[in-house]
Amino acid sequence: MKFIVSSTYLLKQLQVLGGVISNSNTLPILDNFLFDLNGTKLTVSASDLETTMSSELEVDSGDKGTIAVPARLLLDTLKTFPEQPLTFVVEDNNTVEISSSHGKYALAYADGAEFPKAVELPDPSKTEIMGDILATAIDKTLFAAGNDDLRPVMSGVFFQFSPEGLTFVATDAHKLVKYRRTDVQASEVAEFIMPKKPLNLLKGILAGSEDPVTVAYNDSNAKFLFANTVLVCRLIDGKYPNYEAVIPKENPNKLVIQRSQLLSSVRRVSIFSNKTTHQIRLKIAGAELNISAEDVDYSNKAEERLTCSYQGDDLQIGFNSRFLVEMLGNLGSDEISLEMSLPNRAGILTPADGLDEGEFITMLVMPVMLNS
Repeated sequence: MKFIVSSTYLLKQLQVLGGVISNSNTLPILDNFLFDLNGTKLTVSASDLETTMSSELEVDSGDKGTIAVPARLLLDTLKTFPEQPLTFVVEDNNTVEISSSHGKYALAYADGAEFPKAVELPDPSKTEIMGDILATAIDKTLFAAGNDDLRPVMSGVFFQFSPEGLTFVATDAHKLVKYRRTDVQASEVAEFIMPKKPLNLLKGILAGSEDPVTVAYNDSNAKFLFANTVLVCRLIDGKYPNYEAVIPKENPNKLVIQRSQLLSSVRRVSIFSNKTTHQIRLKIAGAELNISAEDVDYSNKAEERLTCSYQGDDLQIGFNSRFLVEMLGNLGSDEISLEMSLPNRAGILTPADGLDEGEFITMLVMPVMLNS
């Protein structure tokens, strides 16, 4: 088996696939890329058993065959080449020889038949989304997903598809993000929970992509098809919490302020907050927002005053500054609105501008009890 391929073209594809490979694989075969050659088409796959991703490359060949090549060794080698054609020849002594314009390099390969097969989805449901829309939906929600192994359902992003639109939700019980698109519809109602790792991979590949992505799914797996790539992953099993129940409906107190101004202010003031609670206090009266923090143990304190547009009763509410910074950093708008009802009820952050037609973002942040 022999094929010729451009070094940078191969490296670019393998670097994307390399994100799938885990540092602590249970099966040694998973430390390899699977090369499956069929004429001029070379399909390269990587897997960690939960997620499998494969890309189809155009190469110069007329042969057939499958081998598993050590991923780390191959990537490290390819990174050092300038753009040039590389010739891969599979030898009888269980090595694959790579020839460049300057030299030859031989690496041992494993039998391709040992590599686990990607899961097939018989008769799945399908929805089509623009690559960039999917990347944005992941980007806006993923940061809010939890890391608690005891509550696996909250460690992923909840996908809700319906003929009315698509909704993506993530929460870790302290913060919640709901991202909704009414300009993209699914033909039927479906819900599933996607794990973080494949979402991070998709976010990186699809950002700015004009290609459509076909999302196929059943009860246990999801498959994403786009351009020359297929990603199949196992879904998180379980029922997602009823997130609508925690979003307060009546929020008479509404603050509108410049996002960057509030973000800088919260960042600065939070340096002086307690290192365990990260608590900051928002005191709103009239058109003035007072942001303060205090670390009693070290006699550190800070206070800033900002002007804002506010409708509602005078209010004092405490938040964990880290959650607030994360959320404000993830909103792309110039102005944001913060809606509140009571000091012990969640605050709702929404962008006041900068959204596309049919795009909605709601972020919810739980308050912390103020020690008066």
